[in-house]
Amino acid sequence: MNVLTLRDGIALPFLSLTLACTVLAADIQMTPVENARIDDFAAGKQALDAKNWAQAVASFGKVVAQNPKNADAYNYLGYSNRWMGQYDAAFAAYGKALALDPKHKGALEYSGKAYLKTGQKALAQAQLAKLQALCADCAETRDLAQAVAATH
Repeated sequence: MNVLTLRDGIALPFLSLTLACTVLAADIQMTPVENARIDDFAAGKQALDAKNWAQAVASFGKVVAQNPKNADAYNYLGYSNRWMGQYDAAFAAYGKALALDPKHKGALEYSGKAYLKTGQKALAQAQLAKLQALCADCAETRDLAQAVAATH
């Protein structure tokens, strides 16, 4: 075996593995650590903290435009829209977050609260049931349960 053939024998599998990982990475959702490294995501979180809902919508809108598989960004986009009273946009964003991650506790809680705000208690209770099945003692479950109980 000559040097060129040996090098090609090593390089081709490595290149194939690298390409395969790149393709797989495009299908993987972002983690909180990875999200923190995205400038628009960080700006959106700062806007949320400042209750600057319009800026949060703009920032998270940029994140999902660049990465349409980011369930966390869709969740926060829905959250921001909900606080602005833009319920159709909020439900659309929550729907995308939950399509990407049906077990997204934040999207289940926040969409449940949006259902309560729009007088759809049965749908809020359905979101609560999903949360209870996922994590009976999570903060999201407790918060939505309190909100449902407080709604007449």
